[in-house]
Amino acid sequence: MTARDLATQGVAVRQAAIALAQSSDEQRRDVLMHVADRLEEVMDDLLCVNALELAAYDESGPGRDRLTLTKERVLAMASALREIAHAPDPLFEVQDQSTRPNGLRVERLRVPLGVIGVVYENRPNVTSDVAGLCVRSGNAAFLRGSSSAMKTNAFIVNLWHEALEKEGLPSAGVSLVEDPSHETAIKFMQLTEVLDCLIPRGGPSLIAAMREHARVPYVLDGDGNCHVFVDDSADLDRAVEIVKNAKTSRPGVCNAAETVLVHDAVAASFLPALARAMPEVELRVDEAARRILPLATLASDEDYEREFLDLILAVKVVHSLDEAIKHVATYGTGHSEAILTNDPEHAEAWVRRVDAAAVLVNTSTRFIDGGELGLGAEVGISTQKLHARGPMGLRELTCLKWVVRGEGQIR
Repeated sequence: MTARDLATQGVAVRQAAIALAQSSDEQRRDVLMHVADRLEEVMDDLLCVNALELAAYDESGPGRDRLTLTKERVLAMASALREIAHAPDPLFEVQDQSTRPNGLRVERLRVPLGVIGVVYENRPNVTSDVAGLCVRSGNAAFLRGSSSAMKTNAFIVNLWHEALEKEGLPSAGVSLVEDPSHETAIKFMQLTEVLDCLIPRGGPSLIAAMREHARVPYVLDGDGNCHVFVDDSADLDRAVEIVKNAKTSRPGVCNAAETVLVHDAVAASFLPALARAMPEVELRVDEAARRILPLATLASDEDYEREFLDLILAVKVVHSLDEAIKHVATYGTGHSEAILTNDPEHAEAWVRRVDAAAVLVNTSTRFIDGGELGLGAEVGISTQKLHARGPMGLRELTCLKWVVRGEGQIR
């Protein structure tokens, strides 16, 4: 795909964004509801297309899991769209207002960002989720998926074209780059005349490429090296279940736990119980933990830095809350960090002192997800601080416009 072809497609997406920004709340709601219904109606056909791409995919592990659609996942996609459709319209919401001493009335309104570009690998559910959030918030979605999911993505995008046209809106409001090559991805990241915001959904190589090549403002959906700290006051039976859920419920996603930190006062009781509860997980432990679990693999420093995205969990015994917080500050990626404790002061210290997009108390890191937190879905989970942090839903796809109303005042 030439730069000219990509730019031409981008012009259509930009024009569609203008139309979507001026569309009615009812139109945008109806588009999402139509796609939700159609996903259920054509689910068997969609799963057949996805199965063909899975058959051609020669990798295992988290990549394959992310590419896979199931009946349950398609139904979840449809459910997410309905939840987003029924969320309050974020557009032209008055954020705040005041009257100046000279009588000027000042307010700030939420307006769309414009064209949201998303580069992602596998994950056909992202095609639907991102399109839903973008359209509902009056933005156009310009999507560059991977070659492994091209036919599945195209099938889903065609449902969006059908729904947009049904509501009298331009089908280019949800567009898919047809060339998944690396060269086209680089060109896509440099569409300064088209894209208002760029979001990567992928691994370290994609993030590195974004940092090196992007000329468009981006929000990083970064690595999730998430920790769970088991404090000395924690309910250990509950802690075992929470850590098991955080690690094993879906290990190949960014909100899965990758390291458990255990206070030395409870390590001798907690670690054997944890090992028994999830025998399928390889534990990579420090020297103190290995004295308790002599058959476990000895961890390296690199293990505490890694996002395994697999049934592997790093383990470290610590002597205090301060040591746990220091470890998170050293190795964490600013995603999601949990403490399991019955000490209110320790919980509050964790909330105040840990620098991450999300902190959790006595619950699993797996809850840091747009759907679980009431956003319907998310376009990504930002690990940076500008302009959004954490799960990005409808409001994070808007910006603020100042409106000043006067009656002839001059300065």
